[in-house]
Order: sequence, then C-alpha cells, then structure tokens
Amino acid sequence: MESSQNTGGNGTINPQNNDASPAGSTGTSTTSSSDDPKQNLNQVINSIQKTLGTIHQLYLTVSSFNVSSQLSLLQRLNALVMEMDNMAKLAEKCNIQIPMEVLNLIDDGKNPDEFTRDVLNSCIAKNQITKGKTDSFKALRRHLLEELEQAFPDEVEDYREIRAASAAESMRLAQAQNMLPNGDVKVKTDM
Repeated sequence: MESSQNTGGNGTINPQNNDASPAGSTGTSTTSSSDDPKQNLNQVINSIQKTLGTIHQLYLTVSSFNVSSQLSLLQRLNALVMEMDNMAKLAEKCNIQIPMEVLNLIDDGKNPDEFTRDVLNSCIAKNQITKGKTDSFKALRRHLLEELEQAFPDEVEDYREIRAASAAESMRLAQAQNMLPNGDVKVKTDM
C-alpha cells in the first residue's frame, strides 16, 4: 500500500484529493507538465501504482465482504474508475513506443531484456558483415591500384594527386558546414 494514501480501520480508504502531480513537485517549475515527457511518464507510473493499490484494497474488501462493507466496496470501485480515467488521460500525454515483439515476449512470460539482447546481437552480426564487405572493397581497391600502378605509373600518380586534392576540399567543406567526415551533420544539443 502506498504511503500517500490515508487508511482508516479495517483497510478502508479515507477520500483524498485525486491530483496527478508526482510526489516532491513544488509547483514552481517553469515548464508545464505537458512539456516534460519524464514528468508525464512519472505521473502515469504513479497512477498505475495507485490503481494497483486500489485493486488490492478491493480484493481485501471483496474477500471479507459483508453487508456493512458495501459502502466501502462502492467507494473503492468509484475510486478505481476515477483513477483508471485519470490514468487514461495521463497516458494520452505520453508518447512511448514499445515494439510488438517486446509485448509478445511479456505475454509469453519471458523477460523483455531478451528482446534487447537479441536486437543488439543482430546489430553486431550485421555490423560485422558490413565491415567485412567494406574491408573486401578496400582490399580490392588497393589491389587494383597496385596493378594499375605497374601498368600505368604516370596516370596513377595523377589520380592520387587529384584524389588527395578532392579529399582536402571535401574535408574543408565538411568543417565549414559542421559536417562529420562521413557526411553526417553535427547536431548541437541545447541544454
């Protein structure tokens, strides 16, 4: 049971304000709650925990039900409905995408970390295959340049000079445009 809930005798809940603000918030934040994804997620998590507590209390009430506990049962059912409505409203603010494979693993009773491990292993394997292909092309290029240099030494020297000048120009342009040598653009994070 949460420490934020007031409980009376025999596990009954005393009504409380049903606000969704996380514990410890001061209310002086400069950003609204809809702007902060982490705060939105924390609010949903708090609502889920509150709902689970209410469901547990409902279980206790139903398991020891008698006529005198009918009012308590109705109050808890109403609290559950209100909290589930609140949870649905809070969840609309969260933009969390979970791969279907993870949900299927959870449904099968497996650990979702297996999915993460499998994805990482797959990425590593694909990266190794791509690196092998890249290394093969580099070796082919080097071999072709050696063969061409034996057959056409002057033309290969001209090619290398042109290639060096082109690489230097590309590097200068990349630095001027905040680009990385591989063509990606640097992203400045404003924090």
